[in-house]
This record gives sequence, structure tokens and C-alpha cells, in this order.
Amino acid sequence: MSRIGKLPISIPGGVTVSVAKDNTVTIKGPKGELSQKVDADLQVKVENNILEVARPTEQKRHKAMHGLYRALLQNMVIGVSQGYTIQQELVGVGYKAEAKGQILEMSLGYSHDIHLQIPKEVKVEAKTERRSNPIITLTCADKQLIGQVAAKIRSLRAPEPYKGKGIKYVGEQLRKKAGKSASV
Repeated sequence: MSRIGKLPISIPGGVTVSVAKDNTVTIKGPKGELSQKVDADLQVKVENNILEVARPTEQKRHKAMHGLYRALLQNMVIGVSQGYTIQQELVGVGYKAEAKGQILEMSLGYSHDIHLQIPKEVKVEAKTERRSNPIITLTCADKQLIGQVAAKIRSLRAPEPYKGKGIKYVGEQLRKKAGKSASV
């Protein structure tokens, strides 16, 4: 039995779950609505505010799909009830970020500013306080989408290992290299 797949998902108040004939699960909550098509072999049941995923056999493929879809549905339930937030910090002299609607304008030490279009499902904020690094805050109900957007922002200027300059996640510990040593 899959250790992840066999765990039941409790549905909090204010969240509704519906399963269509084609095995599409739609979850609605205060933060939004998400849907996921589940593999045709798996069975999704909703009883007494508990969501369960069952598999037909012990095949390796069914075991893998069992854990995968249970985790995806759990992420959807958390997303529509609480939401997900990712904070990123811009470390470097002159690095700036400004949110104008769904466009994120960043100055990252290149010869030009970078304008990044953020999907409409993701809410973006950029905050700059005196004597601290600018912080970009992303908020969304879809865990996969917010992670993808955060990875795209980070890829524009990944932290380098010598000074630690770049875009990093808040709370992330970077391993720094010693650099060049003077020969004696």
C-alpha cells in the first residue's frame, strides 16, 4: 500500500469537492477553484468531508499514480482553503523590484530593466524598505503555478556562490565558496 496514497484528505469547512464522470475532480473554496483530471484507473470517493483515492491493483504504475494524485488533491484542498505564499529576496547593490498590476519590473544589474508578465491567478507584491533588500511576495491557490512563477523569477538572476548576489527565497541558506586565496 502506498504510504502517501492511503492517507485520507480531510475537507475543511467552506470547501466543496465534486467528481465528474470523466474522473475530473473540481475543488472550490474561499481562495478560488481548481480542477485536476485523475487517471482513469484510480477511483476518487468523497464521504463525510473525507476525500479518498483508491487504486485497483498492486501494479507499480498504479502505486505511483495513487500517491501522485493523492498529493495533488491535497495541495488543491490546501490551496483553495489557505492559499500558498512564496517570498523572494533581491540581494545586490541597486537591485529593485516594482509591481505594476500583473507586470513585475525588476532592475537586476543588467544594462536593461526586466519586465515579467505574471499570470492573472498569481497576486504579486514588491516591497522595498530602507536599508533592507527588496522582497517580492507571490500569492496563489495553485501550488504548481506559484512554484513555476517563482522559479522563473529566480532564473533571471540566480544567487552566485561567492558574494550571494541574486534572487533567493526568504530563509534560504546559501553555501558560499571561499574564492581565490593569495599565494604565499
